[in-house]
Amino acid sequence: MNRTTLSLIAGTAALAAVTGFAVVSAPEATGTDPAGSAALLPVERTGLVCPAPSTSDLAETTYTSFTPVTEGTESEGEARLTAAGERDDEQDAKAVLKSKEPGTPVTTEVDGGEEPALIGTAEGRFAPGWTVQQTTEVAAGTGRGLLGLNCTQADTEFWFPGASTDPGRTDYVHLTNPDDSAAVVDIELYGKDGAVESTAGEGITVKPHATESILLSTLSEEAESDLTVHVGVRSGRVGAAVQALHEKLGGDWLAASTDPAGSLVLPGIPEDAEDVRLVVFTPGDTDADLQVKLASPSGLITPAGYETVRVKAGMTTAVDLADVTRGEAGSLVLTPTDRSVPVVAAARVVRGKNSGQETAFIPATSPIETRATAVDNRAKGTTLSVTAPKAAAKVKVTASAGSEGGTQATKTYSIKGGTTQNVEIPVPEGLKGTYALTVEPVSGGPVYAARTLTATEDGVSAFTTQTLPDDRGTVSVPAAEEDLSVLQE
Repeated sequence: MNRTTLSLIAGTAALAAVTGFAVVSAPEATGTDPAGSAALLPVERTGLVCPAPSTSDLAETTYTSFTPVTEGTESEGEARLTAAGERDDEQDAKAVLKSKEPGTPVTTEVDGGEEPALIGTAEGRFAPGWTVQQTTEVAAGTGRGLLGLNCTQADTEFWFPGASTDPGRTDYVHLTNPDDSAAVVDIELYGKDGAVESTAGEGITVKPHATESILLSTLSEEAESDLTVHVGVRSGRVGAAVQALHEKLGGDWLAASTDPAGSLVLPGIPEDAEDVRLVVFTPGDTDADLQVKLASPSGLITPAGYETVRVKAGMTTAVDLADVTRGEAGSLVLTPTDRSVPVVAAARVVRGKNSGQETAFIPATSPIETRATAVDNRAKGTTLSVTAPKAAAKVKVTASAGSEGGTQATKTYSIKGGTTQNVEIPVPEGLKGTYALTVEPVSGGPVYAARTLTATEDGVSAFTTQTLPDDRGTVSVPAAEEDLSVLQE
C-alpha cells in the first residue's frame, strides 16, 4: 500500500484545469471539521473561445463581454478577446474587445463572413464569472435568422445531440485550440442505428491558437436526420460548438449538452414554439427508459403519448413533441423510470409559420449552484425563463448597467416546485445599449434558467436561446493545514 500526499498547489492545479486558476492562499483552518476549514475563493484566471461566427457576407455579429462584481477579487486585471492565430506580442495591439469595469458590459460589432474565431483570457477581478456572448444576424440565405452562442471554456470532451446530415441541413463542428501546443481530436457520429462507420473524423489536428471547421456530411456517407456528435480530445484541449444551418428553417448554434446524467433538464422552451423535437443519446451499453415531463407555469405535466421513452444504448433517439408548450412557458424534465442510466439530450425548437419559421436549440444544462449570467440582453425581445423542477426556490435576478448607460436593478422571485416561470425582468433605469442578467439562487431546490432573444425581420420569427449553467467563478480551496493525503493500493 503506497501513501501519496497531494499538496494544496497540486489540488488547486487540478481545479484550474476545469475552472481557471484559484487564489492559492487560504485562511487558517477553524475547528476539526474539514468542510469547515475550506474557503470558497474567486478564480483569478480563466479563458474562453468563440468560433468563427458565419460565412455569410450578410452576417452582422455583436460580441458582448461582461464580468459580474465579485467580492474578494484582486484590484487589478483585464479581459480581452483576440483573433485566433495572433502571436502573444500582437494581442494587445489587435484585441477585438477589452473589458473596462466589472459590472458593465462592453460590446463590439463586426460585419461579413470572414471574421475569425476568437480566443479570450480574463485575469484578476475580471475572471470570476466572465461571460462572452456572440450574436449574429443573417438577413437571408441558408441559416438566416438570429444565431447566438455563449463562448465556451476549452475542455476534452463534448456531446452534441441534435446535429444532422439530412438534405437541407448544413452542420459544421467548430474546434478552437487556445493553447501553445497542438490538439488531436476525434469526432464520432451516432445515428438511429448506432455508430456511423467512418475514419474521416479520427486524429484531427488543431494547431496552436488556431481553429478548424469540419462539415459533418464529409464524415458520413449516408444522410441522418438526427445525429449525436461526440468530440473527444486525445491530447490538449479545444473549445467546440456545432453550427446547424437549414436552407428553409434558418439555423443556430448547438451548444454541448451537460455531461451524461440519469436526470436532465432542458429549460426555456418558448411559449409560442410550433414544434419541439427532443433528441436523446446514451453513451453506455445499457438502454435507458425515461419519463418525459413538461414543467409548465402550473406544474409538471406529461405530454400525451410520451409517458416513457426508450433510448437504446449507443443509438440516437428522437421524439417529435409538436407544440408541447401550447402557449405557455415550459422546460423539459427527463427522469429515469427505474434504473438510472446516463444520457445526453437537446431539443430543436421551431417558431413561426410557413416560410417565416426559424430554428434554435436548447441543450440539457446543469443547475445554477452559485451564479450564472446571460449577456447581450436588449430592452425589447428578451425573455428570462427560470425552472425549479423539484422543490420551490427563490432566486435573485440582477440586471446590470447598460453598455452605454443606466443603473443596475435587482429583484427576487419565488418559483414554485415543478414549474417554469418567465419572470418579469428588472430592466435597468435609464438603460442605453445592452445589459447582462445575473441569476443567483437564494434558497430552496435546484434552479435552471435560459434566456431567449427574439426579433422579427421580414416576417421571420428570428430567435436564439442560451441556457445559463453555473459560471464556476469560485473554487473551494482547503486550508494549508488540512490533510489532503489519499491512499492507493
